[in-house]
Amino acid sequence: MRRRLARALARPLVVAAAVSALSVGSSGPVAADRVVIGGFPVDVSESPWTVALSSRDRFGSTRAGQFCGGVVVGRSTVLTAAHCVGEEVLGGPPERVRDLRVIAGRTDLLADRGGREITVGDTWVNPAYDGASNVGDFAVLTLAEPLPAGSVIGMAADGDPAYAVGGAATVYGWGDVSGAGEYPNSLRAARVRVLPDALCEEAYPGGTDGVYEARSMLCAGEVKGGRDACQGDSGGPLVAQGRLIGIVSWGNGCGRAGNPGVYMRVSDIVRTLGWQQG
Repeated sequence: MRRRLARALARPLVVAAAVSALSVGSSGPVAADRVVIGGFPVDVSESPWTVALSSRDRFGSTRAGQFCGGVVVGRSTVLTAAHCVGEEVLGGPPERVRDLRVIAGRTDLLADRGGREITVGDTWVNPAYDGASNVGDFAVLTLAEPLPAGSVIGMAADGDPAYAVGGAATVYGWGDVSGAGEYPNSLRAARVRVLPDALCEEAYPGGTDGVYEARSMLCAGEVKGGRDACQGDSGGPLVAQGRLIGIVSWGNGCGRAGNPGVYMRVSDIVRTLGWQQG
């Protein structure tokens, strides 16, 4: 999810290479009410489309080198955040990261077994992505080997009731559970609400906190705070009514009142790419 290193500022949600080796080593058993900021444990079999992005060379072997999330939208196609595969995060172009992989079907990253680790064969980053404003924060990974059809989640089209304001949604990831660099070993989920665009437009009008663009972004969380994505969750899925509606992108802090999470709106992504929705 977002990369919030300076906690007072809005940042994309990715595990930082400089701190991951320290923070993951301290992650012991985590209470169920402190998961993905106000979430709970979940087995990956309940969300087989949720995958982890991994590079042990860059992020260390603990937790299998996880640094971001992703979501399977085609048997060989994974959506993630553009900032996850940027040079600032990976230390160079993604094609030069020899061990960049997607981990599918694995709940516990510390166990380092189960599921599959698949090499990323190709990476396409949205050329319109703007790291200053956070606009256009999505990328497409093509896997070297296909996943089972059951791993694929459908994408909600424009006008789908899954986008309805006030509707229930769930965000998944292996990111920070406290906002203080406390990373779990196992997959977590948090139940949030789709919030009015006006709330995020007020929270993020521009400047150092980024700018909320209603056409291409989605506002979700809780008005009073407490449930949210956090560092390490970037690129992961936001799901409502069984369909993908958002990709974890950015926000100000984690679970803060008045600062909801911002997601890339999936209907805009598929429209941009010319994909079929549904």
